[in-house]
Amino acid sequence: MATLSTVRHTVTEKWVGLEPDQLINAFRIMQTSRRLDDREVALKRQNRIFFQISGAGHEAVEVAAGLCLRSGYDWIFPYYRDRALCLTLGVTPLDMLLQAVGAADDPASGGRQMPSHWGDPRFNIVSSSSCTGTQFLQAVGCAEANRFLTPEGDAITLVASGDGATSEGEFWESLNAACLNRLPVLYLIEDNGYAISVPIECQTAGANISALVSGFPDLLRKEVDGCDFLASYEAMQAAVEYCRKGRGPALVHAHVIRPYSHSLSDDERLYKTPAEREAEQARDPLARFPKFLLDEGVLDQNALRRITLEVDREVHDAAEQALHSDPAPRDSALRHLYSDKTDPTSEAFATAAQFSGEPKTMVDLLNATLHEEMRRDPRVVAFGEDVADCSREQNLAIVKGKGGVFKVTHGLQTEFGAQRAFNTPLAEAAIVGRAIGMAARGLKPVAEIQFFDYIWPAMMQIRDEMATMRWRSNGTFACPFVLRVPIGGYLNGGAIYHSQCGEVEFTHLPGLRVIMPSNALDACGLLRTAIRCDDPVMFLEHKRLYREPYNRSPHPGPDYTIPFGSARIVKPGHDLTIVTYGALVQKSQQAALLVERKSPDISVEVIDLRSLAPFDWNAIRTSVEKTNRVIIAHEDTLSFGYAAEIAARIADELFDRLDAPVRRVAALDTWVAYQPQVENEILPQVEDLVAEMERVLAY
Repeated sequence: MATLSTVRHTVTEKWVGLEPDQLINAFRIMQTSRRLDDREVALKRQNRIFFQISGAGHEAVEVAAGLCLRSGYDWIFPYYRDRALCLTLGVTPLDMLLQAVGAADDPASGGRQMPSHWGDPRFNIVSSSSCTGTQFLQAVGCAEANRFLTPEGDAITLVASGDGATSEGEFWESLNAACLNRLPVLYLIEDNGYAISVPIECQTAGANISALVSGFPDLLRKEVDGCDFLASYEAMQAAVEYCRKGRGPALVHAHVIRPYSHSLSDDERLYKTPAEREAEQARDPLARFPKFLLDEGVLDQNALRRITLEVDREVHDAAEQALHSDPAPRDSALRHLYSDKTDPTSEAFATAAQFSGEPKTMVDLLNATLHEEMRRDPRVVAFGEDVADCSREQNLAIVKGKGGVFKVTHGLQTEFGAQRAFNTPLAEAAIVGRAIGMAARGLKPVAEIQFFDYIWPAMMQIRDEMATMRWRSNGTFACPFVLRVPIGGYLNGGAIYHSQCGEVEFTHLPGLRVIMPSNALDACGLLRTAIRCDDPVMFLEHKRLYREPYNRSPHPGPDYTIPFGSARIVKPGHDLTIVTYGALVQKSQQAALLVERKSPDISVEVIDLRSLAPFDWNAIRTSVEKTNRVIIAHEDTLSFGYAAEIAARIADELFDRLDAPVRRVAALDTWVAYQPQVENEILPQVEDLVAEMERVLAY
């Protein structure tokens, strides 16, 4: 006769190692997830919440995933159908319903995001957005940061998505990076056969993502019926173990169903046949799993009924509590746009320079600042295309090393090693996405986009992720890092794809700091502030200014910083104000001197903004109130440009102090040309500034 322990061992082996109470708990979570969906659907139809998107049909594999993970230890980048996963990790029904009603106490976003946009620092569930696929790259960055911060640890990073998001380029960029570095990233692809109304065969070549990723080295692949809880648990367990042992990334391709429409804004009956919907119902894990529990004797009908009633009561009580909670207050709109820990505009960053050595170029001082800040803070890492000295480290003894196409990062790898200064694939979205994940996990990345003209593949990561992370999570997550970007023309031969500006595209983004120095000293102080800042910073470095002799400076000391939003009066004057930045600072000075030489009784004040977002309105106002005339000059195109905002504000707040119209000098509304003569015609020149100054002064 078998002993009790032998019987239990045999049974749990049949249940992939799970005990009866674990199976019952799994059912309870799955049932809770489905009932929350149902309650939200009802509330939306009653107009008591404002949006609903369900995780119905995905419950089995999500609960299996959650049970295989270590909540609060592993890191999670979920997507909007991951209700059951989040419940398994510890998020409560009340937490979810507080999000649905937009409550002030919503732990995911404080009422700022739609329901099912998960995020909870207690369980390392990183704030998710509505963007499909952006989370893949962030998960890779998080896994890199985990490896860097806890090299002896075995935490893994799980990233989940539907099948539709695997069509995004960022999915493939992330796989490449994860496999290159054999990172412990677990991809959970919840394939319900549809991306809204587009079926899988019209979305994915061969209709199977597992087949498409088969060539990636060191990638463990598990394809499973995601509606089968035990099969899902077994697959997830194997994938988690593979990642924990450091063997590389894993991908679990779970075939699930979507018994409800994509969201309440969608009607699946318009594109799914009745037969297809019936077939899905037959696979529903909320029908199959309780039947399994009954058949196995884990539960009887009374116990099953009791659990469903308990779940209904819990969901009902949570809904009532959420509906009576305080909504997010109206005056909270501007909270958590920027850090409340470090204010880079404060006087604390107005340090005195302690000059030493011979004057150095902007490149020299930027390079020195990076070296100093990496010595000061071991969390600082530098990466991008070609930023390392030599990726084949064994060759460093016999080559000088590249260190960036402009040499700004030269020597960083040699001093700090390839773990802290390294090259990335040529993939701009991946550079920014990985930096977001690293920063959210606790590193301080200084990432580089090689040329501003190629920043656009990263726009989704910059605009919808980097700039929104702190605000959308109500201050519970942030991604403070520096994105260095060479920008600008006046180079001869740069043409359309190496000489453009476009900074206004980014100064328009709440939550993002944008800086553009015009000289070596400011570049040093502002970059140091950017690295020590607690917000995401776009640091624009004008390529023409990198090695100009006129803008050199001795080294100002390893703690020299400049506050953001603090303009510099380059040249004082009392008859006309020029507001400018970047390469136009020197040209404005040259133009002012020419005008003053013609009219000795005239003096022109030149203001270098240095910081574009925020900008120093007080300096502009003080100057315009003194001179009563103003020109705003920038290198970017005239129409809809950066100058338009300043001109509008001057007209709005200082109209009665003006003696002439507000004028602008900028590039022609076209692209920068290759031929130098045409480029000079397109970009603003000293003579253009002189002509406009004389026109305003004569008004």
